[in-house]
Amino acid sequence: MEDVSDPPFRIICKRYGADLLYTEFISSGGLVHGAEGSVRKLEFYEEERPVGIQIFGGDEEQVREAAAIADAQEPDLIDINFGCPVKKVVCKDGGAGILRDLPKMERITASVIEQATRPVTVKTRLGWNDESIQIEQVARMLEDVGIAALAVHARTRAQMYRGEARWTWLPKVKAALRDIPLIGNGDATAPEKVQAMFDETGVDAVMIGRGAIGNPWIFRDTKAFLETGEVPAPPSWDERVAVVAEHLTLKCAWLGERKGVLEMRRMYGGYFKGHRGASQLRQRLMEFKDRDGVLEVLLNWRPEDEELRVPVATAVKPAVIKARLPRPARLPAKASQVA
Repeated sequence: MEDVSDPPFRIICKRYGADLLYTEFISSGGLVHGAEGSVRKLEFYEEERPVGIQIFGGDEEQVREAAAIADAQEPDLIDINFGCPVKKVVCKDGGAGILRDLPKMERITASVIEQATRPVTVKTRLGWNDESIQIEQVARMLEDVGIAALAVHARTRAQMYRGEARWTWLPKVKAALRDIPLIGNGDATAPEKVQAMFDETGVDAVMIGRGAIGNPWIFRDTKAFLETGEVPAPPSWDERVAVVAEHLTLKCAWLGERKGVLEMRRMYGGYFKGHRGASQLRQRLMEFKDRDGVLEVLLNWRPEDEELRVPVATAVKPAVIKARLPRPARLPAKASQVA
């Protein structure tokens, strides 16, 4: 969820029912060296709680120091990412790369727990590849070290995000654990799939990642489906547009206008998937590098319009969108401020 699960995204997901939020994963090396981008990712807002700061890295000393920096921000938990499959991460034993060196995985986890004054959780995958799946042993090892919960993406690193997640492994992991909860992850992209994961695997919770990109309503819909067996009606066009406009405005407030507009482009596909004229709308939105230009098109687009384009002389102006980020819970500490 790199460049996705930032505060604007998390605030919107929280509003629609997400119970526990995680920051983007943060490079331990970046934190230790005070890299602006890494330090900025430490920020969160009180209204997001409970929230976890997620760190990654393959250098044992750097991860230990990064854990202290993250702990100083007073999140509700610290999460270690042992699951990212991206090449530039795994080549240095970060993310899922650590699955090739389980003793090192154990040492890193123990050092984070030693530094933290709050619960430490882990997210990982089934294994590096099909020939090296040892997730049951890994689960027991991590619980013995002292983690508070384990999240498992039911794919190997070799699978990346291809094929189906292999949920059949999750009951085995659940049986291997004694007292800590298991969080299932992988292909939980719709309320019905979340229900199926609970029913088929016995996990204690389900982690929704990619399914929430452009679709924060998935949390509301999933809770309703788990309680009633019915999925609520999808958001109206006006509600959808209002959320996208707010998301864009929050992005610009968070990152600055130019970067906010550019980063928001990756979200439009999810927000408008399945709607008439979606590709034309995305193309028009990407023509602008300023917030007001994007909003002018967005707020006045009507998918039912025969021409699929609305004149600039419109009833709704960008100025009506007033989104504001709340005050930070804590300002990020510089690496030098943490012993």
